[in-house]
Amino acid sequence: MRRWEGIVEGYLKECEVKGLSQATLKSRARELERWGVWCKRKRPRPNLEEIDSEMVMGYIKSRTVCHSKATVYGVISHMRGAGDYFVRQGYWRQNPLRWIHGPKLDWRSRLPKRVEKGQMEKIWLQAAKLRSQYQRYLWLTVLGLLYGTGMRRGELERLEVANWNRERGTLRIDGRKTGQEREVPVPETVWSCLESYLPQRHNVLERCRRQEEKALLITQGGGRLKGERVGVMIHRLARRAEVPLVTVHQFRHTCASDLLESGTSLPEVQGILGHACIQSTCRYIHIAAPERKAAMALHPINSILGAASEQEAVNG
Repeated sequence: MRRWEGIVEGYLKECEVKGLSQATLKSRARELERWGVWCKRKRPRPNLEEIDSEMVMGYIKSRTVCHSKATVYGVISHMRGAGDYFVRQGYWRQNPLRWIHGPKLDWRSRLPKRVEKGQMEKIWLQAAKLRSQYQRYLWLTVLGLLYGTGMRRGELERLEVANWNRERGTLRIDGRKTGQEREVPVPETVWSCLESYLPQRHNVLERCRRQEEKALLITQGGGRLKGERVGVMIHRLARRAEVPLVTVHQFRHTCASDLLESGTSLPEVQGILGHACIQSTCRYIHIAAPERKAAMALHPINSILGAASEQEAVNG
């Protein structure tokens, strides 16, 4: 087991070098720990080199019974990545997980969750009520970036001051997930939030004597604002606003659906969000369809009920 832990540690370090988020690293670590415990309980206990496709399938079946398709897909994905590492390190001759495909996930089976307008306003109001002046500027800027550009949590965390172009009003987003860097224009309100925040950021770095910090979003201690911290604060603001649980990714869903409802074309929304394929953007059509609303306005029931109301008014 100690040898397994050492090998897994090496794999996770390799993943960290590739720039995977801490949340992804923790998820992979948990899955590989479960896999290791399962192998340890086998009798006779196998060495890593002795694990074959039959044993791999045995673990997947025991791990995913009565679980959703998304869970099954995630388990296989984490194990496949580790299997490739085992091959590169010479523990396995080939990776049997390369031929094991997870269940096909239908993006239409579950609609993305968005933050409604009233809920969004309440969350922003709570951010504006924070006691610390720097915290107010910071979190209003964070909310503005998440909703205004639809960027992912990791992309937000990795933003640097050099990514902000004040003259053009654009942000350069690394797009590490898709490998496609993009430049996104920010709405006027987000521009104002950023320009108001930057002097506050400068004051914090002066006080902490960390002028060399390149991160755009920093804590009061002068360090880079981590994605986990963003998630915790979003939940806290949502609780204070007494709105249902809000996640960071819901701001991305809301940005996409609101842009489509305002008449922005699918390719333009795809470019803003940084989707590798337009099918990923199409899922938002199901929750943002102005054409459907216009069509329902022509439904015959409207004229029927309208006529009935008029008749009732006459009789009354």
